[in-house]
Amino acid sequence: MATTVIKNARIVNEGQIIEGDLLIENGLFSRIGGIIESPPGSKEVRADGLLAMPGIIDDQVHFREPGLTHKGDIGSEARAAVAGGVTSFMEMPNVKPPTLNQSLLEEKYQIAARHSLANYSFYMGVSNDNLDEVLRTDPARVCGLKIFMGSSTGNMLVDDQQTLENVFRETPMLIAVHCEDEATVRTNAADARARYGEDVPMYEHPRIRSVEACYLSSSRAVALAQKYNTRLHVLHISTRDELALFDPHTPLRQKRITAEVCVHHLFFNDADYATLGARIKWNPAVKGAEHQSALLQGLLDNRLDIIATDHAPHTWAEKQQPYFDCPSGGPLVQHALPMMLRFYHEGAISLERIVEKMCHAPAECFRLRDRGYLREGYHADLILVDPLAQWEVSAANLYYKCGWSPLEGSSLRGKVVTTFVNGEKVWDEGQFFEHSRGQRLLFDAQ
Repeated sequence: MATTVIKNARIVNEGQIIEGDLLIENGLFSRIGGIIESPPGSKEVRADGLLAMPGIIDDQVHFREPGLTHKGDIGSEARAAVAGGVTSFMEMPNVKPPTLNQSLLEEKYQIAARHSLANYSFYMGVSNDNLDEVLRTDPARVCGLKIFMGSSTGNMLVDDQQTLENVFRETPMLIAVHCEDEATVRTNAADARARYGEDVPMYEHPRIRSVEACYLSSSRAVALAQKYNTRLHVLHISTRDELALFDPHTPLRQKRITAEVCVHHLFFNDADYATLGARIKWNPAVKGAEHQSALLQGLLDNRLDIIATDHAPHTWAEKQQPYFDCPSGGPLVQHALPMMLRFYHEGAISLERIVEKMCHAPAECFRLRDRGYLREGYHADLILVDPLAQWEVSAANLYYKCGWSPLEGSSLRGKVVTTFVNGEKVWDEGQFFEHSRGQRLLFDAQ
């Protein structure tokens, strides 16, 4: 494995920005900062004018393999990920067949070992009747359990209260939850169908997948976690109302209940349905500007701990279907960092906080072993970023298998130039390097 020296970078790490070099040996960081003389035979990478950041850790993606690979697959979406600076991902179980037993879970790890440029972990799915399989999951080698407390792509709804009680009581693992109250959503959907028939406008989505639906379900999950002292992570918070459920004061490492916000809930609001329509149809829904601004503040005051993508590709043909047939979700993993850099350029968030929420915090929340920071002895997951690069998102520069993005035609400022995974260069200025593969993520005791 090559020795590499990154020269003259602006290093963004652990709440500060310093000028200096980085030394990578045997896939690990061996020195951070200062002036480092390049050892004989080493590779030297000039980083003048570039930011050096830890690789992004995305704790919520849907890469669609197995069974839904016309939308995306582990190999294709991992390529898009590293092009966007995401060096580690945690992928969801709502594939086909759903990841509901240990054999299916291991099959996904084997696919990633063969095809993923990024590091990987996969959630074990929970259903109404697979508790025995769930409790066999190894917390040192699997990121967590996933429960859909509201239905979404894949129809993995867990609506049996006794099942929920049993899982929250018995598992030592982190439980990640999708929270939308199913009864509320169904009632709202029936009301919309009564008004519009089958031709429901996309702008009705936040009324169907409503604020009330989100709060009812999130508060129920938090109550269960408090009852059983379960390690709970509430995914993709989309409303200001839910923020009151989360603690802004306790250090992240000490929290038993954590929450995240996704880039699309920060970047878009309900006014965007007029121009983007189904392109921004996600579950939970993109909601009003008052929620959008509250979510950014919740991120800054630490009620929301992590920034994720909920990357969820569908084909363009699928997204053109009428409301009730149009699947929710869209591709984002390639563009999450440039989206957040827009907030940085607007003065709404610092570079240090972006790195905290996209790199450090996922590592802390999931107890990830030796990743998420630029530290000596840690795995050398590193990205070099040009914060000033102006570029336009177009079909020509997308790496998603589905071939579209809600950002097409948008001008972004800030771009990932180079990505290293475990010390190996896998992406550099438009070129992929396929000679290495990511590693299985490992976790410390929860």
